[in-house]
Amino acid sequence: MTYSKIRLIRLFSLLPLGFASGLPLALTGQAMQAWLTQEDLDLATIGFLSLVALPYTFKFLWAPLMDRFEPNWLGRRRSWIVACQLALAAVLLAMAGSNPGSNLQQFAVLATLLAFLSASQDVVIDAYRTDLLMPSERGLGSSLAVFGYRLGMIVSGGIAFIWADPASGWNWNWSHVYNLMGYIMLGLAVYSLLVLPKIVIPTQMKLSKPTTDLIGFIAVLLTVATGYGITNHFIEPGLTTLGLSLSPEGQLKRWMQLLSLLAGLLITVPLATLVTRRIGFETLNAALDQFFLRDKAMGFLIFIVLYKLGDAFAGSITTPFLIKAAAYSQAEVGVVNKVIGIWMTILGALLGGTLMMRLGMYKSLLLFGVLQMLSNLGFYAIAVLGRGALGEFTLPAFDWVIISLASDSQVDGLLLLAVAVENITGGMGTAAIVAFIMSLCNKSFSATQYALLSAFATLGRVWVGPMAGVLAPGTGWPLFFLLSMLLAVPGLLLLLRLQPKINALETNVEQT
Repeated sequence: MTYSKIRLIRLFSLLPLGFASGLPLALTGQAMQAWLTQEDLDLATIGFLSLVALPYTFKFLWAPLMDRFEPNWLGRRRSWIVACQLALAAVLLAMAGSNPGSNLQQFAVLATLLAFLSASQDVVIDAYRTDLLMPSERGLGSSLAVFGYRLGMIVSGGIAFIWADPASGWNWNWSHVYNLMGYIMLGLAVYSLLVLPKIVIPTQMKLSKPTTDLIGFIAVLLTVATGYGITNHFIEPGLTTLGLSLSPEGQLKRWMQLLSLLAGLLITVPLATLVTRRIGFETLNAALDQFFLRDKAMGFLIFIVLYKLGDAFAGSITTPFLIKAAAYSQAEVGVVNKVIGIWMTILGALLGGTLMMRLGMYKSLLLFGVLQMLSNLGFYAIAVLGRGALGEFTLPAFDWVIISLASDSQVDGLLLLAVAVENITGGMGTAAIVAFIMSLCNKSFSATQYALLSAFATLGRVWVGPMAGVLAPGTGWPLFFLLSMLLAVPGLLLLLRLQPKINALETNVEQT
């Protein structure tokens, strides 16, 4: 077999893995909520059960264990992938046989286990992709992974609703849907077992005692829980009271909530770091030490936080802007965002990966970052010009199974252009930052480092959402979208300073 064929197999093997990552997401979210609604559970209970998705937020806590305890019966990473997928299939089949209406507690336990296994699968698939790809392949590889991930989300969060629709769909009950999803996951496990390329990378770390890492992991969990408790029961109530005393009308409430979140992080992160050093969570410590010994490590970390900040700032409240301020109907926004927008994101990711093979890492990050920034001009134009500036057209009904529109819909030309450009450039930027994170990971600790770095990549979205909601009413929408473009500038300036080091990563000089 020629090298080019081996390379293609290696790249396209990531497509089913991306699909496997995306498939369970809606099954602990939108699809699960639809099932619970069909069972006539009250809204408060359904809202409470959204907490089953918490493992997705905290998956970096147990990622070090997936670096430390590596089953070797199928080679590095592949053993964990197959184990997670078999377990996911078993839990989905168990959920299909359960009844949330009569035994809600059992259903909730299974749903939480599903989210935990799904998050664990994400950790090891991200690590596998990092270990497998050569530097020149990371751009296209990350694009194919995003493509597969989105397809998985479409199946479980879109097509599944058609299957379960009694009026215009197939009138399946949700037990049948989850049963089918279980067998799909079982098929993916067979694929991973028989088809996935095997990678063998000797570990470069001195293995710690298993009990030491397990005790360290438990200590970190307790520390995070303590930090959350302190924030929730002391810091937030105290700051909220202070805010009300300064502004009885409650104008400072959201700012105080934001400040309490920051204060909680400033307490929890140093405390967790101290605990890992004292207790001896050696795999986590070694992964952190290896990363921060790298020249410009802190610069890389700050860049990861800043790169999509402007994009996230505008995107966090784009939907309320379009519906309330720009007066688009919910149906029109839904058609453009959900039907057209998601496919534009996929197109952008694939286009970004293809361009990265020609441009390289640094030029791609710079070009895609600039395009992300300029894409917010589309929403600025809507805020200034309003609907109808580019006319309207009728989008006819269609049903292509994986994408459908039930009836003809009027679409504003300017809205379509703004959303299409934003999603394409956002997809390009996502492909680039995923490839960049992969390039920073040491292959002995790729599960830990990728999980931590990707958590930092989402940090901006956590912070700018509340800030955007506070600023927009005061600044007005045109100025708000201009400010969102300014927020992209610090990341681009930092990128210019990091150029030599990013070029070194691309040529694999610093990769160990």
